[in-house]
Amino acid sequence: MSDAPLFEIEDLHVSADGNEILKGVSLSIGVGEIHALMGPNGSGKSTLASSLLGSPEYQITSGRIRFKGDDITDWGPDDRGKSGLFLAFQYPQAIPGVSVINFLRQALSARKGFDLSVLELRLAIMEWMERLDMDPAFADRYLNEGFSGGEKKRNEILQMAILEPEMAILDETDSGLDIDALRVVAEGVREVQKDRPELGLLVVTHYQRLLDELQPTHVHLLIDGRIEASGGMELATKLETEGYEAWRLPVAP
Repeated sequence: MSDAPLFEIEDLHVSADGNEILKGVSLSIGVGEIHALMGPNGSGKSTLASSLLGSPEYQITSGRIRFKGDDITDWGPDDRGKSGLFLAFQYPQAIPGVSVINFLRQALSARKGFDLSVLELRLAIMEWMERLDMDPAFADRYLNEGFSGGEKKRNEILQMAILEPEMAILDETDSGLDIDALRVVAEGVREVQKDRPELGLLVVTHYQRLLDELQPTHVHLLIDGRIEASGGMELATKLETEGYEAWRLPVAP
């Protein structure tokens, strides 16, 4: 279906350990759109991000996830990744003994369905490292081992550039970053968008400062497992000035 949204979440209910966390989330993301998801701690933001990539920790009890018109609700993480979904984690894991370049070679081979030579991949990585202002020596370091917070996040932007996903979910990519590191990450995302303007993005964040850099087309507020409001950057500005508490108050009859 050519008129189908790039990515669609339909009345999604998700539980963990028998507790319902997401209580009917619906979201539709078009080609090239940047959607931001904001909300306080415990609202279900990271649960949503993990569920979208098929994390076994969470159980989808009802609802649907569609990508490029296909129902991927029951797909595993590998199949979702191969299809063109990408998740940047809030806390990227270190993988001792696996270099950045070897990790990317394995991931890209799975994504494309054929093996790239180390030389081909190294050339592509070096070009992107230059564009992302990364030290070329990073390619041979073990993945995320001894990396600073900013280096881990920049490395994930490198992965997003090399793997060429059609839809990327950035789960609190700004977590723990100072303003300079945050700007570097935002510039990296914009650099990837220059090459792939059709890339859909879902950016999960607490803070407006990342949104000031990325200028999302849509902003959504998640409270207690439900999207309570949607709008543009004006909603992010309102949340920054008024906080989340106003949205928690019961509505008078």
